[in-house]
Formats: sequence, structure tokens, C-alpha cells
Amino acid sequence: MSAEQGTYVEPSFERDTNYIPTRITVDGRDGYPVQAGRYRLIVSRACPWANRTIIVRRLLGLEDALSMGVCGPTHDKRSWTFDLDPGGVDPVLGIPRIQDAYFRRFPGYSRGITVPAIVDIPSGAVVTNDFKQITVDLETEWRDFHRDGAPDLYPEALREEIEAISKPIYTEVNNGVYRCGFAGTQDAYDAAYERLFDRLDWLEEHLTTHRYLVGDTITEADVRLFTTLARFDPVYHGHFKCNRNKLIEMPALWGYARDLFQTPGFGDTIDFTHIKAHYYVVHRDINPTGIVPAGPDLSGWAEPHGRESLGGSPFGQGTPPGPVREDELVPADHNPVLAAVAA
Repeated sequence: MSAEQGTYVEPSFERDTNYIPTRITVDGRDGYPVQAGRYRLIVSRACPWANRTIIVRRLLGLEDALSMGVCGPTHDKRSWTFDLDPGGVDPVLGIPRIQDAYFRRFPGYSRGITVPAIVDIPSGAVVTNDFKQITVDLETEWRDFHRDGAPDLYPEALREEIEAISKPIYTEVNNGVYRCGFAGTQDAYDAAYERLFDRLDWLEEHLTTHRYLVGDTITEADVRLFTTLARFDPVYHGHFKCNRNKLIEMPALWGYARDLFQTPGFGDTIDFTHIKAHYYVVHRDINPTGIVPAGPDLSGWAEPHGRESLGGSPFGQGTPPGPVREDELVPADHNPVLAAVAA
């Protein structure tokens, strides 16, 4: 399977959540202390779970401390590949597949070869692929390397609330779209569909009166929801049959998504071309022809959202990140909305 590792079972889709639990911490208690330049974050811009780490790394200004390698949007059954790099080899790790880093630490590793993953550069071995813990650790363990003005995405006083609101978002929305798309029976699909839109309806009501999910600034909770919303109309609505409503037909959610998209660090990480190529090309059991649809129209992402009237501000007392590094820019034709947003 893909980076969104799971197992096809009857009657419903169950995600493999057994990730590598090793952590990179200040005290190095798992053998991997936080050190600038020692590790490489491996992502694919197509993957929503990896997209979370790209956003958090950029918001916190960790580019100089934690380098990033980007895999192509499609892959075979073995592994994500570095086909975007010259010669198809990651220029830092010197490997053609992220699988090689997994095997370096765990020969014959039999679980999902997923992104995001953090690799220890000196040994060439994967450290962790636990996407949820990776972003939390970037927010809490890597503080010494945060940029001046970086937001506190996981404030201690709000952590319980962040996790409480995120739990049903994960089960019913982030993972719920997959349970719809990979359902093996009509009953399984119907149940997943109902749970998905019940939670989206709840979010629509909540976001009608709240600019952000928790508190008055962006937090980890917003990052977790945003990457699914950014993929909803281009992929999940049609490809995964999540088609009661489009995102653009849910006013509060659509305004919230645009608000985040237009916030530096969010929309500038989105590669719509990679997103559509991954889902429509790789999931041949759902889309046997591999044809990638031309739509939808993306221009609405640049429209004013009006969410300022709800109060709050994205960075609170902090500041937005600076321009995207030249070597990490999303190609202009992969996200044509960015030029309109900047204008």
C-alpha cells in the first residue's frame, strides 16, 4: 500500500497503526538526541500524514536544523522512491528508496514502508515513522532550534483539548475518508460515510463560531485537519466516494480551510499535482485506468475568507514564517493558487 498504510479486510478498512515508536528527544533517551543536521525528514507532498510534518517544520523554522527529502507522488509495492532527484537517488542519504533506510535498521522490515519518516544520516537508518509523535516532538523537543517568533502549536494548557478534539477528527475524518474509499462492502461504506459526514457537520457548526479548532491561534489540531480538507475536493469527494457535499459547499469549513491555506506555512506546502497523481495513479483497485481528472477548479482557494471577524490571529504574539526556501518551493503549475494568494 501507500504512505497511508493500511490493510484491506472485509468488510471494512483497518489502518495499520503499529509505527516505529523510537523518539528523537532532548535527553536522547531512545538513543537519538536532538541535534541540528543529524537527521533527515523524508516526505511525499502527496501524503496527508507527511504533509503535516512539512507544515510544522516550516511554521517552526526548522529548515536549517532538519533537512528534508521529497519522494515522488507515485510508488510501487516496495516503497516510495526518490525519483524527483537526479539519478533517482536522495542526495543526502544516497539511496533510491526509503525502504533502504528501513532495512538498514530492521533487515527484512515487514510492516509498512511509510512516509513521513525521519532518518539518522550518519547510520542511514530510519529512526521513526510515527507521524503523530513526529510533529509533537518537533513542537516540544526541538524548541532550541525554533525560529524567533515561532508559534506554540502544542501549548501545554491546551494539550488535553487538542487531543480531545483531534481524536474523533482522526477516526471519522482523517481516516474516515479511507474507510469510505476502501470499504469492501456496501454496509461498511454506508457506515463510514455516515460517520464522516456526521463529524463534518459537527465541525461545520463548531467552526461557524470559532476561527480555529482550539483557542485563538493555530495549533497542532488545525494542522491535523487541514491536510485532509486540502485533499477533499480534488480526491476524496470523487475517488473515495465521499460525495454528499464538496468542501466548497460547507461554508464554515470552506472558509476555515481557505483561512489556513492563505496562512504562510499551510497552502505553500500543497502540491495539488502530486496529490492527484498519487491517489488516482497508485490506487488502481479503485481507479483501474489510472486516469487523473483535470478538475476541480482551484481558484476558490484564493478568495477572501472573512474569518477575521471571529477574532484571534494565526500566530498570536508570534510571526509568520518567511518565504519558502528556493529549493523547497512547490512548482508554480502544481499549485497555481499561490500566485493569486500572494497578489
